[in-house]
Amino acid sequence: MKHPIINDLESAGSVEIATGQAAYMKHRFPFFGVKTPARHLIQQPYLEKSGLPSKDEAFQVVRDLWGEPQRELHYFAQELAYTYQQQFELEDIVLFEWMAKNNSWWDSIDFIAPKLMGSYFKKFPNERKKWVDKWLHSDDFWLQRCAILFQLKYKHTTDLELLTYIITRLAHSNEFFIRKAIGWILREYAKSDAQWVRDFVAHHELSNLSKREALKWVGVNFE
Repeated sequence: MKHPIINDLESAGSVEIATGQAAYMKHRFPFFGVKTPARHLIQQPYLEKSGLPSKDEAFQVVRDLWGEPQRELHYFAQELAYTYQQQFELEDIVLFEWMAKNNSWWDSIDFIAPKLMGSYFKKFPNERKKWVDKWLHSDDFWLQRCAILFQLKYKHTTDLELLTYIITRLAHSNEFFIRKAIGWILREYAKSDAQWVRDFVAHHELSNLSKREALKWVGVNFE
């Protein structure tokens, strides 16, 4: 049985908006044509605590919707998964990894990594190194981007030893999304410790893109 959010979004869609959204995402996904504010209003009743199904039922919905083509359904699915962050269990990282590996693009990864994986690894810190090593040794740069970005919102609780380990192993990647992510995580951590970021950039070989992004807010001109 299909989730009713599918009919709700389809009914609210616009061909004109969908065409623009698909073009913006380089035609990787079809869209119903529902802009983000309207989508949030449509999906809100399904995310309210009083109406949520059990976690097992909800995660099956996540899997089902992730298999649908329209991108708005992927957005809803990942937000539905996030509502259960307090109930995350040890095996849930398998689902989050699967989501990251399928229908992958920057917009989904940038939710899955800091929110789903980030919340998971806060709850299960002993799992971090095992999964990070797996992703670093894969040839999937989206999983590698997840390894970089899962600590994006950790602030002062960032595991700097692990972050250094990850960045130094990916610093020579030619992949734009990896270089950008390295700069982004460093720029974000600079809000907590700008001097650490300055020192890190000064003592590690990084791409110009990574350096530029990392130092954007700390008043250092590396060129």
